[in-house]
Amino acid sequence: MTKKIKSTYDKFIESLSPKELAKFEAGYREFVLSELILAIMKQDDVSVRKLAKIAGISPTVVQGLRSGTKKNYSMETFYKVLTSLGFDQFMVGHNGKFIPIDLSSLNKK
Repeated sequence: MTKKIKSTYDKFIESLSPKELAKFEAGYREFVLSELILAIMKQDDVSVRKLAKIAGISPTVVQGLRSGTKKNYSMETFYKVLTSLGFDQFMVGHNGKFIPIDLSSLNKK
C-alpha cells in the first residue's frame, strides 16, 4: 500500500480549526466570485461604470464586487450583474445533481 502524499494546500486546510476553516471558506467563495466578475469584464472589455449602468446599480457596488470588498449584497444585485455580463443561466448543486437556474425569469422588471 502506498502512502498518499499531501499537498501544501491539504496540510494547510487540515491545520485549521473549524472556526478558521469556516472563515477561510467564506473568504474563498468571495474571492472566486470577484475573480469571475473580473475575468468576464476583462474578456468583454466592460468597465465598472458601463456594467453599473447596464445592471442599474451603483458603480461603487460593482467595484466592491470586483475587488471582493463588498461582502453583503442581495441576490437581485447578483442576478443583475450576471445578466448584464451576458449570463442567462447558472447551475446549483443539490444532492450530487446540478440544477440550472434561468436568470431571465428571475430578473423581470
